[in-house]
Amino acid sequence: MAAEKKVILVTGGSGLLGKAIEKVIQNDKCEREEWIFLSSKDANLLDKNATFAVFEKYHPTHVIHLAAYVGGLYAQMGHNLDFFRDNMKMNENVLEASHKWGVKKVVSCLSDWIFPDKTTYPIDETMVYNGAPHHSNFGYSTAKRMIDVLNKAYNEQHGSIFTSVIPCNIFGPDDNFNLANGHVIPGLINKAYEAKKNGTPFEIWGTGRAMRQFVYSEDLAKLFIWALREYEDIDPIILAPDAADELSIKDTAEMILAAFDFKGEVKYLTDRSDGRLVKTVSNAKMRKYLPEFKFMSTKLAIKKTVQWYIDKN
Repeated sequence: MAAEKKVILVTGGSGLLGKAIEKVIQNDKCEREEWIFLSSKDANLLDKNATFAVFEKYHPTHVIHLAAYVGGLYAQMGHNLDFFRDNMKMNENVLEASHKWGVKKVVSCLSDWIFPDKTTYPIDETMVYNGAPHHSNFGYSTAKRMIDVLNKAYNEQHGSIFTSVIPCNIFGPDDNFNLANGHVIPGLINKAYEAKKNGTPFEIWGTGRAMRQFVYSEDLAKLFIWALREYEDIDPIILAPDAADELSIKDTAEMILAAFDFKGEVKYLTDRSDGRLVKTVSNAKMRKYLPEFKFMSTKLAIKKTVQWYIDKN
């Protein structure tokens, strides 16, 4: 008997990770898989009727849910209500539509910000609800936590295979390089580009001491495709490089400056918040499934992303 055709709907398909999945899938095509990449132009997922209409149009069998109202630390501070409400609406609409249209599997994207602010390290998947998330962006973090709650509730009540993954800090081509609401690496790339072009100092917000694990978008795309095809657990799974690959913001900035061959002045604005100083996550669960998976080095991935950014500008 021929395998049933899969229609895979990717929300947030025009963003950083959506574009990476679209690129990776070109070299990893399976027969009887049709991939549809949605952007905000195709449907406003904050609107329930618009969400239902796009599901009626495509009748997906599988969904990768990436769409979110996102921003960097400084964008989220002071706007927790907006980040909570918009992400809750979007997530509820997508999962309700997935249930209504009989979607066989949903893989949603969470965030490592969902973990408790006060905890021990490294963090693993069992520790999500051991305390409140960091105060700076509790709206976004709590809304992301609620995807896991919805997944478990849909599974308990309807048997739905709705699951989620928790990536660490993602970066790569097609990222949001806006200083006001971008994440750390794209923000630093933007600053370095402008500093070199204008002959001005390169400024780093905070002390540079904060430690982060970074994952290149194309590596994460490969892992998302694996999760869609192979991962059947309802509980979330962390997708991240090994803890030994964690870098300080200072070291990350120096890699970016080296990629630009920047020789100018570097300033640390120590009156700015570092955010959470440590967010180390354990990828032990992922390694049980994928012990041989190799991540691109952050240094090489930064170099590739910087070159992409230079070519685009």
